[in-house]
Amino acid sequence: MSDLPVTPSFRLDGRRALVPGGSRGIGLGCASALAGAGAHVTIAARSAAQVDAAVADLRDAGRDADGLVLDVTDRDAVEAALDARAPFDILCNSAGLARHSPAAETTPSDYDAVMAINVRAAYFLAQGVANRMSGPGVILQISSQMGHVGGPDRAVYCATKHAVEGMTKAMALEWGPRDIRVNTICPTFIRTPLTEATFADPVRRAWIEEKIALARVGRVEDIMGAVVYLASDAGAMVTGTALMVDGGWTAA
Repeated sequence: MSDLPVTPSFRLDGRRALVPGGSRGIGLGCASALAGAGAHVTIAARSAAQVDAAVADLRDAGRDADGLVLDVTDRDAVEAALDARAPFDILCNSAGLARHSPAAETTPSDYDAVMAINVRAAYFLAQGVANRMSGPGVILQISSQMGHVGGPDRAVYCATKHAVEGMTKAMALEWGPRDIRVNTICPTFIRTPLTEATFADPVRRAWIEEKIALARVGRVEDIMGAVVYLASDAGAMVTGTALMVDGGWTAA
């Protein structure tokens, strides 16, 4: 009788994960998923109150977490924070910003603000964490289906997410020999407090719902399994790619 292959583990026990933007919404879902799989999770965000609340919720659920008050656009602060801690095994970057407007009306200040968080901060977070990894390691960027398509009033946002997809592929090629895997997760519209205004607009909601083959909007829980899969040994041969969690939006 031949030996059956064994499914690689989805557990993350003994691994350290940094989750920028992890105090609410999709980021908190990512942090909860990683901690639930056994990782020690450091939640990073600008608001001390939100960080403390998220860490308390994870600890109340019996999970291992601490917090870090951090502005990810401040590279010197990021480097200092990384120097002050043991190297992380996992970066799951959920920090992001959206300021939507018609392309003809985009202001330089909105362009600069969105680029600063979604591209520049994402790039240097990945660089900083990877430079301290001895391997194996995992870099995950929470990107978007908008990194693969276009959308009305989203020229700047789409530009940033397309950039994240490109840098992820290049980093995966460079860091693969060090056993560092680099991937993106690309959600569709996820219902969170930050997206309620979009869903409250009947025209916007109809546009979203007609694009999703599964005929429902996304929930934070829809992201969590993808995060654990890519962070764990179950995804050990996956790098330089995008995992679409879009309900079929990009299938058309």
